[in-house]
Amino acid sequence: MPVPFSMHTRHHTPFLALASPFGHGSFGAIAEATARFFGTPAYLIGQSLVVVGWIVFNAIQGNGFDPYPFILLNLAFSLQAAYAAPLILLAETRQAERDHYWGDADARHREELSDRTLTLLEQNTALTEAVHALSIRIEELTTQIHGRVVGG
Repeated sequence: MPVPFSMHTRHHTPFLALASPFGHGSFGAIAEATARFFGTPAYLIGQSLVVVGWIVFNAIQGNGFDPYPFILLNLAFSLQAAYAAPLILLAETRQAERDHYWGDADARHREELSDRTLTLLEQNTALTEAVHALSIRIEELTTQIHGRVVGG
């Protein structure tokens, strides 16, 4: 008989509140999406294109809106880093906490499976011994019947 799916997840149920690294509100969803986006190839390529475009535009203009040494670009990077770093650290901290709780729940599940397996092995051993005893008894009875029928 198959075990219901809920039986497999019962060890994780107390920690479902940790499923979202930034909470369940709209801020959490936006913060998580932002933290996940940093470091992706799309983000790195996009940021590189913006920086190259920024520098090329200001170099061609001569006295563009952000002339060399690109102080406004530096300010934009600083602002981005000021928001990105805490989001990424928050995500890592919450992920480590989730990993810890999920690991404990998995360990409890593995221990329960181990106990069940040991019980099943003990039952299997008892059944094997019973079958062996019955086989011996059948052999004895067969020998007795054979002796009475043939040996008379």
